[in-house]
Formats: sequence, C-alpha cells, structure tokens
Amino acid sequence: MGAKKGGEAKPAKEGKGGKGGKNNDDSAGGSGYTRVKVRHILCEKHSKAMEAMQKLSDGVSFADVARDYSEDKARQGGDLGWKIRGEMVGPFQEAAFALPKGGMTPEPVRTQFGYHIILVEDKK
Repeated sequence: MGAKKGGEAKPAKEGKGGKGGKNNDDSAGGSGYTRVKVRHILCEKHSKAMEAMQKLSDGVSFADVARDYSEDKARQGGDLGWKIRGEMVGPFQEAAFALPKGGMTPEPVRTQFGYHIILVEDKK
C-alpha cells in the first residue's frame, strides 16, 4: 500500500431524482440510499489499522479482525447495525455511503476518534 493519504474516501455523488427506487447494481454510493448496515474496526494509531488491513488482505474474516484489533465498544465483530445519515461523523459517513454493498474502505478513514476500516454489509 502506497503513500499515506489520511484514509480519504471519495464522497458519494448525490442523485438528481431523490428516492427514485433502488439501484440493484449499486456500484457506487449515493443512489438514493438513506441507511447503511455497517461494521468497522477502530484503531487509535494508523500503524495498528494497517496491521488490521493486512490481516483482512490475508483472508481473516472482518468480524475476527474487529474482535482482535478494534479499540471501541463495537468489538462484537465491529457490528454497528443500521445507521442513517446524520448518525455518523462526517468522514465516516461519506465513506460508508460511497461504498457499494459488500464494499470495504481501501485505506483507513481518519476521524477525531482514530482510524476506521469500514465494511458496508447492506444499504436501504
């Protein structure tokens, strides 16, 4: 993994038609979704977050890595449940809604709480 860029994620582009129905392809964020079912791994230090990313790359399950590496109260496999816009801090929310179903951030996302690896399990 190359240069550190602070875990920035490209924000989802807002759709023009509002609700307009679900996009079953869901290759991008936005697309009218208002809720995400999300898991995360939170690490205070970037180096620990990168260790967790390596474990994920090695094929260890997200839930197992979350239990071993996450430094917050969501240690039950990192499951945060369903979240709506406004319930998450800015960079976390932008990254979560930009990811497709089943998508994971390619780099940790930095917030005031530390570095998050985010996995979106579903969207509504």
